[in-house]
Amino acid sequence: MHCFSFDIETVPDVEFGRRMWNLDGVADEDVATAMTFKQLQKSGREFLPLHQHRIVAISVALRTGDSFRVWSLGDEDSDEAELVRRFFDGIDRYTPDLVSWNGGGFDLPVLHYRALRHGVQAPRYWENGASDRDFKWNNYLSRFHSRHTDLMDVLAAYQPRASASLDQIAVMLGFPGKLGMSGAKVWDKFLEGGIREIRDYCETDVLNTWLVYLRYELMRGNLDERGLAREFELVRSTLMSLDQPHLNEFLKAWAA
Repeated sequence: MHCFSFDIETVPDVEFGRRMWNLDGVADEDVATAMTFKQLQKSGREFLPLHQHRIVAISVALRTGDSFRVWSLGDEDSDEAELVRRFFDGIDRYTPDLVSWNGGGFDLPVLHYRALRHGVQAPRYWENGASDRDFKWNNYLSRFHSRHTDLMDVLAAYQPRASASLDQIAVMLGFPGKLGMSGAKVWDKFLEGGIREIRDYCETDVLNTWLVYLRYELMRGNLDERGLAREFELVRSTLMSLDQPHLNEFLKAWAA
């Protein structure tokens, strides 16, 4: 069994904003400001519609066989099309179970729009049983199927008013949660050229999601206490072996 925990980070799609509102020659920062102002006027909220987001980082944690890995797709110079293509290529290659926090409400719809934008093919992901009967009753697109577990959605019993943030649930369970960075800071960090920091932050979100998922599997009876301890130790040993500053900080906060 292969299991992908995943997360994306986005910024305003200023290219779209320029075309949509005839803002040629306007600086990226000012285009983004115009986009959020228009959204505020329309809805009372600055958060942009999902089709107006551009992906700048995708991080995944892969649990397969006896191994655990965490990394960000592509490299710091990869364009959006490559990131999206790599994500869906991984699904075509592994047919993994997907694990996310609000992936059904944000990450996957954004990935759909960006795959559409860049012409990225993903036949395995979009399979619904027409070519593989196993997907008729368990596919990636159904809210209630297990090929994608949106932990925020499931733990809230599919009730929006019961939803919680990943940060608070991670902290509740003794995991690090956010470590000085948040999605609200990604655009400013991107403007500063801090794509590495964004990718690092995305990886820690993936780790928090995976650790919450392990507790969820314990609750469901798919892991016992010993199995949970083994999974935690696998994550710890993997992060120690990678010896990267943001992962070391995560480990330190986890142990605190």
